[in-house]
Amino acid sequence: MVLLLMPFSGYGQTVKEETLPNGLKVIALEDVSSPLSIFQVWYHGGSVNEQVGKTGLSHLLEHMMFKGTPRYGAKAFSKIIQSAGGIDNAGTSKDYVFYFQKLAPDRLNLSIELEADRMQNLILDPKETLLERDVVMEERRMRYEDDPQNLLYEEVVATAFKNHPYRWPTIGWMSDVSAITRDELYNYYKKYYSPNNAFIIVIGDIDRGSILSRIKDEFGRIPRGAEIKPIAVAEPEQRGEKRVFVRKEAELPYLLAAYKAPNILDDDSSALEVLAGILSGGKSSRIYKSLVSEKQLALSAGAEYDGLQKYPFLFYLYAQALPGKSIEEIEKSLYEEIEKVKTAPPSEREVQKVKNQIEAAFIMGQDSIYLQAQMLGIFEIIGDWRLKDRYLEGIRKVTPQDVQRAAKKYLIEDRRTVGILIPMKAGSEK
Repeated sequence: MVLLLMPFSGYGQTVKEETLPNGLKVIALEDVSSPLSIFQVWYHGGSVNEQVGKTGLSHLLEHMMFKGTPRYGAKAFSKIIQSAGGIDNAGTSKDYVFYFQKLAPDRLNLSIELEADRMQNLILDPKETLLERDVVMEERRMRYEDDPQNLLYEEVVATAFKNHPYRWPTIGWMSDVSAITRDELYNYYKKYYSPNNAFIIVIGDIDRGSILSRIKDEFGRIPRGAEIKPIAVAEPEQRGEKRVFVRKEAELPYLLAAYKAPNILDDDSSALEVLAGILSGGKSSRIYKSLVSEKQLALSAGAEYDGLQKYPFLFYLYAQALPGKSIEEIEKSLYEEIEKVKTAPPSEREVQKVKNQIEAAFIMGQDSIYLQAQMLGIFEIIGDWRLKDRYLEGIRKVTPQDVQRAAKKYLIEDRRTVGILIPMKAGSEK
């Protein structure tokens, strides 16, 4: 058993971390400023852990986790939490799936009992599995098949990555989801939903000693599962620009350009985040000012980068054309803004403004105990919750020259995948 007490700067509190003999890590933070508490269970079992032809397992399993155990019947989980005055939900990403409840601190025993039970005793009724599979398929139709921009995003990511499992969507491909069987889902559950492949985060006005004792009682009896090997799939070097076109019923053309980029574990991540802010940090940012305000080419335009991924992912440029405007001219204008950064570094004032915005947003977001827990969880998934401090330190150190160097290194044609949405009239797609 490992017990650590570590300062978590910015909260004025101490994170208590303990690992049970079965491998389950517990991360607890006392926050007396809140009358509520957050309980989260995170599993290293996102879509990145799936295989070709079996995509969508993680997300469908998230749905099925609310369908009951022998002890608690279907839909009982949420009813029990709600009757206690709490709320519950879950989420699946490429890197993880997590489940959470927000409750009064004296009701946390409910979360502990319920989560421990469904970690090992999920029923996965065959009929319920088929019904929920249909629900997920309809969700996919609404969110992607019928959403032109999301559909383009899927195609760009799938084209950008040749080998890494980031290339398929978290919700899964429709053909894969439609073929998932109850046994496949159960085997996936038994493999990834084990204490040594999970961790708990609990935050709020709590008695940490009492909470940890209760967690040990309920979760400590769950046997350790098979060891899960880390994903060791390398992405081959991209040696030229890729292009993909999507014809879909839509009002306006849309462009998405994605560049291969590192995650937070790379020192260049901070410079890329500042670069995204310079290009797309509000109406005074470079891309918005140029393409939307001055040239009046685009209805919306900007850049986006999120280094909080477990593996290297993408840096985006995007724009939606105004009626009658050329998507080719828009694409050219986007690249011109990138070239300006490569030619001359941004000013100290411009960089400092973005750094202040990033830090303020990050710190102010921690006013919510839910977001505190979320940040701890995301950084723990990536490698260690202590990376939170490294994140802010990295942002503070970024210089204009760092931003220019990052643009030159990563925002190059050979690392770029471009997607263009070509609007079609209603009924003409076929």
